[in-house]
Amino acid sequence: MNVLKGILPPKFSGLIFLGLFIIYSALFLFYDQLRFPLIWDEKHFWEASLLFSQSLVPDLNQLRNYGALNTPLPFIVFGVLEYLFGNGIFTGRLLNLILSLVMVCLIVFPLAQKSKNGILAACGLLIFPYYLWLSTHLYTDIIATFFVFLGFWLYLRNQHLWSSVSFILAIASRQYMLAFPVALAAYELMSSLKAGFQFRPRQLAPIAAAATILGWLWLFKGLAPEAAIATQSTPSVQQATWSFSLSPSLYFLSCIGLYFVIPEWILFSRSFSFKQILSFRNVALMLGLLPAFVFFPPLEAHGLLIKIENFLPAPSVVLAVFYVLAFLTCVRFSRANLAFWLLFVNCGLMLKAYPWDKYALPLLVVFWYFKSTNILDSKVQDTGNDSQKAKTATPEDSGLFRQSL
Repeated sequence: MNVLKGILPPKFSGLIFLGLFIIYSALFLFYDQLRFPLIWDEKHFWEASLLFSQSLVPDLNQLRNYGALNTPLPFIVFGVLEYLFGNGIFTGRLLNLILSLVMVCLIVFPLAQKSKNGILAACGLLIFPYYLWLSTHLYTDIIATFFVFLGFWLYLRNQHLWSSVSFILAIASRQYMLAFPVALAAYELMSSLKAGFQFRPRQLAPIAAAATILGWLWLFKGLAPEAAIATQSTPSVQQATWSFSLSPSLYFLSCIGLYFVIPEWILFSRSFSFKQILSFRNVALMLGLLPAFVFFPPLEAHGLLIKIENFLPAPSVVLAVFYVLAFLTCVRFSRANLAFWLLFVNCGLMLKAYPWDKYALPLLVVFWYFKSTNILDSKVQDTGNDSQKAKTATPEDSGLFRQSL
């Protein structure tokens, strides 16, 4: 609480803590104190975890032959917890709940400034329906997202070596976390080229983290363990090395529009201008996006957004809704800063993924964290901490459409 005294009045910070405690306690009780039966992917995730519960250090054979499609760090962690405490699925679920709470607290209380941004950003994150759900289940997303979050938390403090380690752990938790160090490396490279190229450790760190995916590809002899590919339902786009699909990327853009762009506008701005949205650049974005939706319609997916098909009269109407959401996302992140690169590379990685709302989770966490520190629309290059970066943002950077104009 001593740290918080410099940020918020003690009574107010105490009330926020109380509110978070109530939310997470209610969640804990609602889900039967995290002891409810295994459901859906938890079943084979727990089987993989039990494989790693036989010892504290897994051997090479275990790393190559477990029955799940993603990299093994979460299963190793869950297995070690079972080896040490023997409380079954409860301990792994509790770990996810704790990590979830830690991320929310760091968003609510950014150490950079005295403002309500953190509270609003945390509200934006908590209304994403998959965040609290995944926080109470034995899924791997929260652990992977936590390491991504920690990677950027350290990066914004110029702790580039430890940031790289965190991104390495994120990739060891889910392969598609590769998008984050790749986006960071691209941003660092482009920023350096604009200023006159100078090689520095901050450029090497995300590249080194991203390169660790090669080790996993060598270990698995492919994108995932052969045992998992043989027994799990693998998306067709992942069964061939050079197979790609644009529709998951378009669906991903729509998800970001629904779960970030619109909530951000409601929470932070609520301003709107037809004149601004119909600028030449935005019209060009609109026309460029249209053929992609016509020829690669994202009408097959898994998650909540796709369920609007059940309420709208025709696929063409559903496609129009998705198109508008994706367009809003493109307008919102058309400025070539770090947020743009994060969105761009994540969309690129989704070319090899099955479309699912929950894959937006790590990007949403990072975006809301950036929003809480007021750096989502600023240039963060060459600054030592997020308080410095917050100073580079301007009032014009808040809003749904102003950022890209």
